[in-house]
Amino acid sequence: MSRRRFLRNAGLAGLSAGPFLSACATSASSGPVTQTGGAVTVQSNLSAPAAKAAIEALVKGFNDRGGATASVNTVASETFRTQLPSYLTSANPPDTFTWYPGSLLSGYAEKGLLLDVGDVWRTMGDYSDAFRTLSSDGKGRQIFVPTTYYWWGIFYRKSKFAEWGVTPPKDWSSFLSLCETLKGKGVTPIGLGAGGNTPWIASGWFDYLNVRVNGATFHRDLLAGKKRFDDPKVRSVFAKWKEALPYFDPSGTAVAFQDATTSLVQGRTGMLLIGAFLADSAPKDVLDDLDFFQFPIIDPAVPVAEEGPTDGFFASSRTAHRAEVVEFFKYVATANAQDLYIRNSTGTVLPTNPNAHDSGTALVKKGRKLLQDAKELTQFFNRDSSDALQPTADAALVRFIQKPNELDSILTDWQSAAEKIWNA
Repeated sequence: MSRRRFLRNAGLAGLSAGPFLSACATSASSGPVTQTGGAVTVQSNLSAPAAKAAIEALVKGFNDRGGATASVNTVASETFRTQLPSYLTSANPPDTFTWYPGSLLSGYAEKGLLLDVGDVWRTMGDYSDAFRTLSSDGKGRQIFVPTTYYWWGIFYRKSKFAEWGVTPPKDWSSFLSLCETLKGKGVTPIGLGAGGNTPWIASGWFDYLNVRVNGATFHRDLLAGKKRFDDPKVRSVFAKWKEALPYFDPSGTAVAFQDATTSLVQGRTGMLLIGAFLADSAPKDVLDDLDFFQFPIIDPAVPVAEEGPTDGFFASSRTAHRAEVVEFFKYVATANAQDLYIRNSTGTVLPTNPNAHDSGTALVKKGRKLLQDAKELTQFFNRDSSDALQPTADAALVRFIQKPNELDSILTDWQSAAEKIWNA
């Protein structure tokens, strides 16, 4: 059973399905709508200081141009994630939300909770077909407006690598050799940050190892329930991971990624597999010293895939400000708006509008090239599967890192937990 069918049948994590849930997604051009006064509310999960400043600057830019206005309500990201179903089914939901595309949104669209923003997309002619497809509910309706995307890589400090006399590796073998060298110098080679409220960070390792060993198609099929987590091909992923486990930070499953970033910055760990969002947790005075390298190639015969998660906005179908929401979305899709956002952020994200400008730093140029050169792009575990499946990965992967000799039972338990979700 597909993850989309799960989302349709699961009743949005057990929430009651009132009459409005059976309606189709509301069209932004469905005819005259009585508007209610007031600003468009933007419920934002961008709570890191730089990201919060960027979304506030974006909204201010919208307000300064005249016409409709908007206001931002910022919520801690993990709180936002758990409260999202309640936001959407409340009597008076926020008008718009910062989030990401994928199966979760498609499931909400099937429940009639999301605004069809086809009117906005008809003004976005320069956007790529890839972004258009990613922003669809799979049934011909556009339910999302992408504004930025970013890359994942293994980050390090250039000054520290110079101090330690090491260089980025080219393949898996040289990566392990680098780890051994750093360990010999008294440095913990690999940070993690899968503790606290960020256990999902471990999924980055699973995603990359799987696409490097088995390819992106197998990875997507696995996350969609078309393959099994106890498949021999998945076991081969963990066999490779075991080779690197001796070099992981022993406290990696006890600290969140923000603390793991601090360890990297301070030189207590040498490397960290993470998205470009780590810049939000790093001091500004070290940003120029940060660099990354591509996750090492394991099998040259496997087409290279990279993680390129996309972010942006969607809207509630129950908004009382449909016309204003469309106006806001048309604005955030413009090159000027995305330029404004990036100027006020850490500058490590890429704009989705092809006419917008990234920050132009060496790090960003390298990140853009990484994604452009990839044969395929994936999003991230929960984005390519569902938020419902993510906790099964969190439990399995953290347990593996802590007790790798229990792999057989870990994969059996993971498959069983996943089947309960796929078959619900």
